[in-house]
Order: sequence, then C-alpha cells, then structure tokens
Amino acid sequence: MKLLRSTLLLLLLLCTSNNFAQIIQTTLSPNQAPKPPSNWTKRNQLGFDISEIAFVNWSAGGTSSISGLFKGEFNRTYAKDNHKWVNELIVKYGLNKQDGIELRKTDDAVQFNSTYGFRKDTASNWYYSSKLNFNTQFTNGYNYPNRSVAISKPFAPAYIFLGAGAENSNKQKNRTFYFSPITLKTTLVLDQYLANQGAFGVKKATYISDPLNPDSQILIDEGQKVKAEFGILFTGYMKSEIYKNVFYENRLSLYTDYLNKFGNVDIDYDTRLDLVVNAYVKANIGVHLIYDDDIKTKKDVVDPTTGNKTQVNDGPRMQLRQVLGVGLVYAFK
Repeated sequence: MKLLRSTLLLLLLLCTSNNFAQIIQTTLSPNQAPKPPSNWTKRNQLGFDISEIAFVNWSAGGTSSISGLFKGEFNRTYAKDNHKWVNELIVKYGLNKQDGIELRKTDDAVQFNSTYGFRKDTASNWYYSSKLNFNTQFTNGYNYPNRSVAISKPFAPAYIFLGAGAENSNKQKNRTFYFSPITLKTTLVLDQYLANQGAFGVKKATYISDPLNPDSQILIDEGQKVKAEFGILFTGYMKSEIYKNVFYENRLSLYTDYLNKFGNVDIDYDTRLDLVVNAYVKANIGVHLIYDDDIKTKKDVVDPTTGNKTQVNDGPRMQLRQVLGVGLVYAFK
C-alpha cells in the first residue's frame, strides 16, 4: 500500500512538471507570440483607361482613334499618438493614336507629396505641419503638330515646394486643408536650350548682335536653370460620396510670391468624378485647370520670305484639360 501511494505521487509530480514545462515553453515561444500592431498603413491603386472609335465606310465621315491612359496612386501613412507622416506618389501617362496622324501624348505627370504633422492632443484635427511637393514629367512635350522642337522635357520644368504651416485633417470627412505663410518654390529647367529661352520663368540667356553678321547673335550669358521664389501656399483636398458609388474628388493648390508680383496667384485645380461599377471597373470624368504667369504658351510663326517655322511666346494663358474615360482599376496592399 505504501509502495502504491509512492508510485502515484511520483506519477503526479511527473505530469505536473511536464505540463508546467509546456506552459513555460508556449509562453516564451517567439513564433506563437502576437505581432505588435504596425503604425504604417499603405494603399496602392493601378488603373488603365481606354477609349476607341472606328469608322468603316461611314458616310458621315470621321477619323478612327484609340487612346489609353495609365494611372498609379501609392500612399504610405505613419500615424502614432500625435504624429502623422503622409507620403503620396501619383503617376500618369497617356497616349493617343488617330488614323493618319502620328502617336501623340495626352497626359504626363509625376507627383510626390510628403507631409509631416504634429498635434497637441489626439482629439484635435489641427497639426503643425511641414510639406514637400515635387512635380515633373516622364517624356518630352510638343506643340503638335510640330514635333521638331520640344516645349518641355523631364525636369524641364520640375517644381519643388517646401514649407511649414498649419494643416486641418479630418479623416471621417476625408478632407485636408493646408496653409503655409513660409514656402520656398523652386523651378527647375535642366535643359539648357529651354533655359536660354527663359522658359517657365527662369532668367533667359543674354545675347548681343554679331558685328560681322547682323542677322545672328552671340551668346554672352547662358540662361539660368533654377528659379527660387518665397511666398504663401494653400492646398486643399476633399473626396466625398455624393451618391451611391459616385465619388467627387477635388485637389486645389494656390501660390503667390512675396517679392515677384505679390497677389498674382498660381492656380492648380484638379477635379474628378468617379463612377464605380464594381471593384475593378470605374468610369471617370475630370477637369484640370492650371494658370501660372511664368508659363508662356507657344505658337508657330511662318517666315513669309523663307517659309521657315519658328516658335514664339504667346503670353500666359489658362490651361485646360478635360478627361472622360472608362477603365480597369486594381487596388492592393
């Protein structure tokens, strides 16, 4: 009897020790420990819009054409306590081909936005913010049908905005407003030919008449490739569902320089209406307006004597681009 009790006690101790060891091992195992929540959120979206029209023996006449537009939007946001850092990359590139006409560019944009904000408490929507904006393009731009002389190129121009101010961000209403009274705007024209023309507001080259040939000029100083301005920047973003599966999105940027024509405002307004068919098909209607006093439109002038074409500045004009498209959208993380 005494031997039986001793045996049962020994078995009980062994089982208890084994279970205790398993508990300790489970608690300390790194593979089974829950991962801490990430402070980063990300959103990626790729889209391709296409429009096509074709005519075969069409008595009313018409020109067959096809257009395609590739779009990408990538967002990375860091949010922890009173800190928020939002990074956004937007790319667009579109082409059009008409029957009997060469391939032409319809859209071309590279835009990067980065905003860091700090607020006093988590209940407030107001942030002390600093913002960086960068804009340029992928390929050369032309004043069609003239394809011999480029009127813009990659990094010619490129715009950089860097400043600090206040931002009001409301996540529930999906809107953000930013105001900066101290913003440095830098315009880059890294193509010397365009810089010599004084394109996009940079200081143009200096020439003198050639004493040996009055019809030609001698270059004295090359045009500057960089122009710096200091002024006020206001940006706004809003996106709302105005009807079921119909979303209205607005982006606005206003800038004026303190020293050069203060009160003359550069305007960049992009508005878009998205009609969501399903998770992968979307139709959109958009209007993009730009006015910048430093951007001069170009026009071709024909010399009546020689017949040669040259491009001259035609002054600043309101730029308008309208888009209507239906395409595929793919969102992923």
